[in-house]
Amino acid sequence: MSKLVIVESPAKAKTIKKYLGKDFDVTASMGHIRDLPAAKLSVDVKNDFAPKYTVIKGKEKLVKELKEKVEKSDTVYLATDPDREGEAISWHLASVLGLNLDEKNRVKFNEINEKSVKNGLAHPEKVDMGLVDAQQARRILDRLVGYRLSPFISQKIRRGLSAGRVQSVAVRLIVDREKEIEAFVPEEYWTIDAKFISNRRIFKASLTADENGKVKITDKAGADSYLERLCDAVYTVDSIKKGSRKKQPSPPFITSSMQQEASRKLNFQAQKTMKIAQELYEGVEIESLGSVGLITYMRTDSLRISEEARAAANEFIASEYGEKYLPEKPRYFKTRAGAQDGHEAIRPANVALTPERVKSSLSTDQYKLYNLIWRRYVASLMAACVQDTVKTEVKAQKEGREGFCIFSASGFTVRFDGYTAIYEDSQNEDGDEGANIIPDIKAGDTLKAKELLGNQHFTQPPAHFTEASLIKTLEETGVGRPSTYASIVSTIIKREYVKREGKLLKATELGCATTDLLKERFPKIVNTKFTASMESKLDDIDSGKCNYVEMLHEFYDEFEDTLTKAKEDMQGQKIQLQEDITDVKCDKCGRNMVIKTGRFGKFLACPGYPECKSTKPYVEPTDAKCPVCGGDVIGKKSKKGHLFFGCSNYPECNFMTWDKPTNEKCPKCGKSLFKGKGGMLNCLDEKCGYSVKAPRKNAKKTQED
Repeated sequence: MSKLVIVESPAKAKTIKKYLGKDFDVTASMGHIRDLPAAKLSVDVKNDFAPKYTVIKGKEKLVKELKEKVEKSDTVYLATDPDREGEAISWHLASVLGLNLDEKNRVKFNEINEKSVKNGLAHPEKVDMGLVDAQQARRILDRLVGYRLSPFISQKIRRGLSAGRVQSVAVRLIVDREKEIEAFVPEEYWTIDAKFISNRRIFKASLTADENGKVKITDKAGADSYLERLCDAVYTVDSIKKGSRKKQPSPPFITSSMQQEASRKLNFQAQKTMKIAQELYEGVEIESLGSVGLITYMRTDSLRISEEARAAANEFIASEYGEKYLPEKPRYFKTRAGAQDGHEAIRPANVALTPERVKSSLSTDQYKLYNLIWRRYVASLMAACVQDTVKTEVKAQKEGREGFCIFSASGFTVRFDGYTAIYEDSQNEDGDEGANIIPDIKAGDTLKAKELLGNQHFTQPPAHFTEASLIKTLEETGVGRPSTYASIVSTIIKREYVKREGKLLKATELGCATTDLLKERFPKIVNTKFTASMESKLDDIDSGKCNYVEMLHEFYDEFEDTLTKAKEDMQGQKIQLQEDITDVKCDKCGRNMVIKTGRFGKFLACPGYPECKSTKPYVEPTDAKCPVCGGDVIGKKSKKGHLFFGCSNYPECNFMTWDKPTNEKCPKCGKSLFKGKGGMLNCLDEKCGYSVKAPRKNAKKTQED
């Protein structure tokens, strides 16, 4: 009997194949085989939004080969990823390959190991049309918004722009934060900070109160006044409060928390994190074991852990760390309301495959992410960290003078490390408190003030979004799904609505202008609550509570009316961006040329059009100099749109490189250094050949590194 199993990727196919016998043929669809063609809307709005799917260009041969395999097989199993997108791929495969949707030919694997694969094949199901309809509704919604709204904003602002149901909300969050920061007026405040000595041990404390209550110091004069009061004061321990607290571990990862933590600890962008996680899920060649799926499915927002996996982890913890590292009662984590519970939390498929055991078989990045996932999961099931805490108040008072001041200090020591033996959260709520160890003192003890300083501070504006904090906010507001966060961030940066500065995400003028236009004309499109409600309706479609055609009508009819009115009201209007104006002078009329976007990318044009039609190629300036002739190195685009760098003196000088120019100079020859693969800084002068590993900026050594 011949059995065919269809998955998405060759790596996944290879891993599954090793668990099945010779009767099974495992092949890959290479993702989607059918989609809405990009050249047009491809949605029949007048016919209940009927989608017009076609086989993706370039996959005709693959579809033919799959059809031939299906004809030769007695049984066909659709084993695409266990989520909405995977369900849609299975439905498209069934439709194109002529499979019966009433048959149970859909199998799902939450993790790719022998037991999970064979169990999935033993319990096939029908394609879940609720999941398919939810995916179709999302796809059609995004197509309607993108294809109807994008031309409008492109016409009013700049060619080639796009709007999206989720991406535009994400941009608005960043723009609104940017405006908050710009509008912020810092306020001055002062603190009085002391260092006290007892038994030759120093600890820190800060002024918190006086005889009138809580202290608030707003200027230097106020600080100086307190410092004068405290001069020659007697410092006495007023109270000591000792206690203990338990610090509980964080839950295992879900998609969003994995992306956030990988950003904070590993400096991975969300897209990179998901790519590596997919590799770990589908299977990696492990020495002596062959292709092994190392983690469970990585697109999930459930914190559920199977009892079998929990038992295996408990056994591992007890064996490796001792019984005392297990909690008194098993720890269960509550999944947030509205989350999908189809899959477990992200965890190692086999906890016994420790990061160190598989390190030699993984790439550096694969190891880093697997190490993070493994440690977070194991730590989540371990005992709490127990800390001994101490809080003290020190009373300062001059002899013969009424009134007093109170200094407060707190700290802790670790009595039992618990889960922190293997994992520390990147955001330590305790800050540096633990370093402030309070010596063995008691009420009534007299202390010596070693240092007494007035320190000026200013209130700080809200922090710029990072990729991690943006993903957290999107999740908290219910905008988008964990599986879409990586692509959202990538899209808004690619469209130049947002720019990266280190880890920070900052709104561009283009992002601000686009958001302001959408807020004025399409307020619902950039409203977090409205977008979140749409996500909730997609969940209802998933569960069969809502008809997706009715939902599309509810949205689109109002949207189309709003779009029509916006076009009428803004007829003939154009928004000019200041950032588009350059220092390059027009050769014909002397005006400052502006950046335009055409079919083939950016170019410089005279703003005097149509009177002056002068244009020039647009180049990305850099700080580097050509290693061949000393000319300016500029950014250029290949025919396929990829950025490369070449000499401005071309064609006289034909220097080019894919390496990114830097403002660093070669210590051997003084020429510009270029950043290449593996983070190497290279001198591209053939006679020099200097190369060094680029230093990590603001690198923090962590246990996971």
